[in-house]
Amino acid sequence: MSWERYKKYYLGLKNLGFGIDISRVNFDDAYISSMEERMNEAFASMRALEAGAIANPDENRMVGHYWLRTPSLAPTEEIKNQIEENVRKIKEFARKVHSGEISGADGKFKYVLCIGIGGSALGPQFVSEALCSPRSDKMKVFFLDNTDPDGYDLVFDKLRGKLGKTLAVIASKSGGTPEPRNAMMEAIARWEAEGLDFAKHAVVTTGVGSKLYNFAKERGYLEFFPMWDWVGGRTSEFAAVGLLPAALQGIKIDKMLAGAAAMDKATRSPKVLKNPAALLALMWYKCTGGKGLKDMVILPYKDRLLLLSRYLQQLIMESLGKEFDLDGNRVEQGISVYGNKGSTDQHAYVQQLRDGVDNFFVTFIEVLSDRKGASPDVAAGETSGDYLQAFLLGTREALSAKGRESITITVEDCSPQSVGMLIALYDRAVGFYASLVNINAYHQPGVEAGKKAAGHILEIKGKILSVLSESEGKTVDEIAREINLENETELVFKVLIHLISNPSSGVKVSSGAGFDRNFIKSK
Repeated sequence: MSWERYKKYYLGLKNLGFGIDISRVNFDDAYISSMEERMNEAFASMRALEAGAIANPDENRMVGHYWLRTPSLAPTEEIKNQIEENVRKIKEFARKVHSGEISGADGKFKYVLCIGIGGSALGPQFVSEALCSPRSDKMKVFFLDNTDPDGYDLVFDKLRGKLGKTLAVIASKSGGTPEPRNAMMEAIARWEAEGLDFAKHAVVTTGVGSKLYNFAKERGYLEFFPMWDWVGGRTSEFAAVGLLPAALQGIKIDKMLAGAAAMDKATRSPKVLKNPAALLALMWYKCTGGKGLKDMVILPYKDRLLLLSRYLQQLIMESLGKEFDLDGNRVEQGISVYGNKGSTDQHAYVQQLRDGVDNFFVTFIEVLSDRKGASPDVAAGETSGDYLQAFLLGTREALSAKGRESITITVEDCSPQSVGMLIALYDRAVGFYASLVNINAYHQPGVEAGKKAAGHILEIKGKILSVLSESEGKTVDEIAREINLENETELVFKVLIHLISNPSSGVKVSSGAGFDRNFIKSK
């Protein structure tokens, strides 16, 4: 890698404390100019999106997450006012909670239990860990982000005896998604078991008129915060989904919004070499052949940014993993994303990245500031931060020596501003890349298909229990025939195995072995 190439393809934005280096991606000087026309189309599509065009045609919706950090760009005065009022409401609610004006059964709230799934959890979790400060956080935050009973127990064990000082924040756009609903119902049971009124310890973030909205309103929950149909879950960190937990924790949400707005401004530049999101999207296109031929490996060299790869995994894979393009052609697009953190990754999968199959490209995330305050020497004239940078640069050199491609993103520190910038950068890069490959980045039909399939499994369970309640024992084949599911006997068997593994179901084995076992249900 030459110094001249680095100078040519490094973009530094001094006013943002941000830089991006694409010099270690294998493209020639003609590549950028050859993609100029397509990028101009992507810029035009983005301008239309920000102006309020229907950017999600499948659902006939606008896409407005950029307005959240710059409300003045909203296409109507009503939307602008809604955004600004929501931020004011979040700040005021957090102030009242912190002051004790709003409190729990046992006094001032000290803990937050966030209940959500996907975009309603990954963004808040990432921000919470990236910006936490145990010595100054106003509240400690916990998450329920699955429908795993054992996972619930792990979290509630940490909150044992503390529920009277715990504020539950439930986020679900539709209000009918099973995972947050299940977690909320388990939470209600926990509060009630301690003789507490859950409604007096809970707020919701959801759509007006949703199932969750009506449920919370009927029971008198403390507060409601809106989710709008023009904000998708995976781009909702700057809506109430992400801002409310952050404000309660004590994170400076104004600075996070300002960082995102500043990056948005930089990524509106129509000049490709001056636009970091455009450069990122073009490098994705070059590395993957525009067809997802290589995986994206995210390697932040900062413990605080460990969850960045999980956050980006959903943002990128749910946005870009699409079967059809906007013209209805089957394209099966997408980019696989995974990551760890430096220098942990060097003791995990860097061996394969350097010497194994070349089916990836790396994005290094470099944070220049080691910590607040001075660092002691861990060796003669060297700090632990010196070693961390050496491992990053050394790994990058080792990969380049074998022709393995990488991008390096540099930020000055891990602050609300820089975290806001990173989120905004990837939001825009995803939009640009989607334009380059002509797909809808703002819907998720595959996720909906999975939800429908899960519903079918629960219907099978209900039929199985109905059959067993009227018999003295049947084999899996007999049960499948009786409920007309011979073609899905494996599913019947899997459901039965789960039932007998959980005594509360009342289902057990009466006789037989292997696939000839007889299943019965206690009367």
